[in-house]
Amino acid sequence: MAPLFSRLAHIIILGTLGTPAFASDTKPWLFAEQMGLPETFSFKGEFRSRYETLDEQFRRGSSGSDQILSLRTLAELQVHLHQSLKVKLELQDARAKLVDQGSAMSSSIVNSAELLEANMVWTAKNLFTPGSVSELRGGRFTLDLGKRRFIARNRFRNVIQAYTGIDWKWTAKNGIWIRTLITLPVNREPSARTDLLENDPSFDEEKFETVLWGPYLHLPNLPANHKGDFFFFGFHEEDDDDFQTRNREFYMPGFRLWKPPQINAFDYELESMFQFGTVRATNSPADKNDLEHFAFFHHFQFGYSFDAPGNPHLYFEYDYASGDADPNDGNSGRFERLFGPNVSEFGPTSIYTAFVRANINSPGLRLKIHPSENLSAYFSYRAFWLAEARDAWQGSSRLRDVSGNSGTFLGQQFLIRGSWKLHPNIKLGFGIAYRVDGEFQDEVPNGPRNGNTLFSYLGTTLYF
Repeated sequence: MAPLFSRLAHIIILGTLGTPAFASDTKPWLFAEQMGLPETFSFKGEFRSRYETLDEQFRRGSSGSDQILSLRTLAELQVHLHQSLKVKLELQDARAKLVDQGSAMSSSIVNSAELLEANMVWTAKNLFTPGSVSELRGGRFTLDLGKRRFIARNRFRNVIQAYTGIDWKWTAKNGIWIRTLITLPVNREPSARTDLLENDPSFDEEKFETVLWGPYLHLPNLPANHKGDFFFFGFHEEDDDDFQTRNREFYMPGFRLWKPPQINAFDYELESMFQFGTVRATNSPADKNDLEHFAFFHHFQFGYSFDAPGNPHLYFEYDYASGDADPNDGNSGRFERLFGPNVSEFGPTSIYTAFVRANINSPGLRLKIHPSENLSAYFSYRAFWLAEARDAWQGSSRLRDVSGNSGTFLGQQFLIRGSWKLHPNIKLGFGIAYRVDGEFQDEVPNGPRNGNTLFSYLGTTLYF
């Protein structure tokens, strides 16, 4: 472990002292410019390769080490049919190589030769009020909402989640906007392990039995430089002939209030979501019992930005996602994380994914630095407890002690992540996560007891 930390520290120190940045007038090499496409066409793409290693497995039934080379290609074409109308197409090809026999493979890692986006966008100005801009998308698209905790276009994960439906955003002249969507989340394929290992292409498809909808309001000009978001999502799913679900029927109000970071000033962020409705304990066709569901999630952070080299921002952060208190009481209390990525709070996903936004109680400290325009990094320390002792640790293939006698302390995580833009066409990403076992791993029945986990990755993204 020490050599890895030493090498990464060396990179960060060099960056802090002054990275050999490319000249400000260096222009990126763009495929569209080389092809001489007409102005009505725009094209861009990227290719990312990332090598990951994991020492000492922590999931149930696993042992030893793991590795993977994930490869992802994105290619986007936009055709402007009219000043207010355009068509967007985006292809995604996500594959995995060097996969170990025991690797945690899923459709979040492999999705070969897939149509990620295919939509039409209509833009109108001065709709309802002067100076407003309205944008209506219809078709298949990706989504980023708010701080991206619940619905997001995945960045670290190899496969990006898509949706099919209608997305309407109306923005007033003063910056207030409201966004309304009704979508069918795209079901990623393939899902069978043998197909994933062979990177088999299999077209994704939407199902009318699964629907995500809701309005999202953004208020950018609250008093004292505060900002706010308010939202209400609905999620409905049910079984069909070839797709079994837990028949979740959720209604999810929430809000986010924050004061953006400023030099020599304190900042904060508070975000909460509540879930109520019904859900079944399993996705078995024989399970017809609807459990009453009530769950919640809270995120809070409080920080300070220093006027110092590297523009450091230090903050305390805390996350609580409820768990299921009693597996036999006929109720469901575990927060359902839906389509939000975990990376921003809990560390890398892919073959790691140690902690997720469900049955978790976690305080931590984070230091962000931005030594130059092209280099950024952060250092994070977090401690983790189960929110409910009788519910499962969701990041470990659901290790669980239904008696609650194994305690709640899951341990600690030390994390370093960074990115370095070497050239307008090239970016490096790197990270190391060190997870330390807690009492739960020592006591839980059928636990792997392999010891502490070291995860590292190095990735390169080429833009064209």
